[in-house]
Amino acid sequence: MSALDVTAVQAGDALPELDVKLDATKIVAGAIASRDFMPVHHDRDYAQGQGAPDLFLNILSTNGYIARYLTDWAGPRSELRNIRIRLGVPAIPGHVLQFRGNVSEVRDEEGARTIAVELKATNEMGDHATGTAELRIPV
Repeated sequence: MSALDVTAVQAGDALPELDVKLDATKIVAGAIASRDFMPVHHDRDYAQGQGAPDLFLNILSTNGYIARYLTDWAGPRSELRNIRIRLGVPAIPGHVLQFRGNVSEVRDEEGARTIAVELKATNEMGDHATGTAELRIPV
């Protein structure tokens, strides 16, 4: 992937798409790495007993994938200022989590650009996460 020309970014620009195929290992590893030991994130029988279709991704992992999606696009000099999301359907093994986004606003600040992004992560069941984020990137 080529480096982002931050001076060329405009409101309405689409971010590149990112697809992440989920499996039980990724889901469990994310939960353990974030010290989330709730059984719905590592025990399929427990999750199904709670009415879920399978074990599912935790919110910290979802935020981690969103941060990856944004910084893969914006580059290593970018600074995530905030991420605001609303969770929807679960993200379960065997599904592909599709990340899509659009630039909603660009502001020039002293020595940097602040870029607001609207984003969505979807899977076969619908919207897993929707929200906004803001990045600051030195010019």
